[in-house]
Amino acid sequence: MEEKGLTYKEAGVDIEAAGRAVEMIKKWTEMTRRKEVLSSIGAFGGFFALDVDKYREPVLVSGTDGVGTKLRIAQLTGRHDTVGIDLVAMCVNDILVHGAEPLFFLDYIAVGRLKPEMIEELVKGISLGCKEAGCALIGGETAELPGFYKEDEYDLAGFAVGVVEKKKLIDGSRIEEGDIIIALPSSGLHANGYSLARRVLMEEAGYRLEDEVEELGKNLAEELLTPTRIYVKPVLSLLDEVEVRGMAHITGGGIPENLARIMPEGLTGEIEGDKLPFYPIFKLIQKWGKVKKEEMLRTFNLGAGFLIITPSHHLDKALKHLHIKGEKPIVIGKIKKGAERVRII
Repeated sequence: MEEKGLTYKEAGVDIEAAGRAVEMIKKWTEMTRRKEVLSSIGAFGGFFALDVDKYREPVLVSGTDGVGTKLRIAQLTGRHDTVGIDLVAMCVNDILVHGAEPLFFLDYIAVGRLKPEMIEELVKGISLGCKEAGCALIGGETAELPGFYKEDEYDLAGFAVGVVEKKKLIDGSRIEEGDIIIALPSSGLHANGYSLARRVLMEEAGYRLEDEVEELGKNLAEELLTPTRIYVKPVLSLLDEVEVRGMAHITGGGIPENLARIMPEGLTGEIEGDKLPFYPIFKLIQKWGKVKKEEMLRTFNLGAGFLIITPSHHLDKALKHLHIKGEKPIVIGKIKKGAERVRII
């Protein structure tokens, strides 16, 4: 009698489960479809036919990112339907900074054990994020890596590709003295600073994820899993109405590092610190961790998720337009002459 040999499934990789997962996620990817998409999920590559008649000199802009240790909260709670939104937001907000319209997105999901229902939840979030950003989810990869990740662990990564007319490309080079800095509010921590937030809130303060926190008006898990805001639609519409000379997505490094990335030499972005919406979650972290103001500023967005720099004579029109689009813009600073790229006062 022939001795039975080991199978890939017995080694921890379930190809049949992967096939089921693909079938389960098709309905979510289909909801993101744009007319330019020529392929379906399951092909070796994703096809996107750029409408070249729409542009004279199209420039493709790409961005890639992950979600970081916010994923740990999702894994501890078993709630996987929001971190996909974070993944998309971290990528599309970055390319939006340059004035680019997101066209398509691809994801990479690495898991310890492939559970089709969990994959569907993750892709559902990614698809909802793509829908909000107006881009198509045209492909991705799911890798089952037993022995590398624990059974209930996973990691997410993705990238977005967008397009902008070359003459409309925004890189901060046109920023001038006297320009005004507008902040669009964040929804909370977004997807940055979670290693510090978890250390402070769950170890130093002793909160459990299921604990109702009076200052937050919800339990800790709900607060920490609040998705990153996607700013694509209001910002792209603003670009058709007023001159925008620079933008910054406030992620790791906070305002000091991210605003500095677009500031021309010899100019300073002066930020009025008391204008930042210092949400209760930030106050809790600062209180329980005894975190210094400078550390808070360079770790978290402190309520300002996206910055827009516009000439002063366009300010009123910009604010009015953003309000019409449902935003609550805040004037938080001004461009001045100076050697330091960013100054918080």
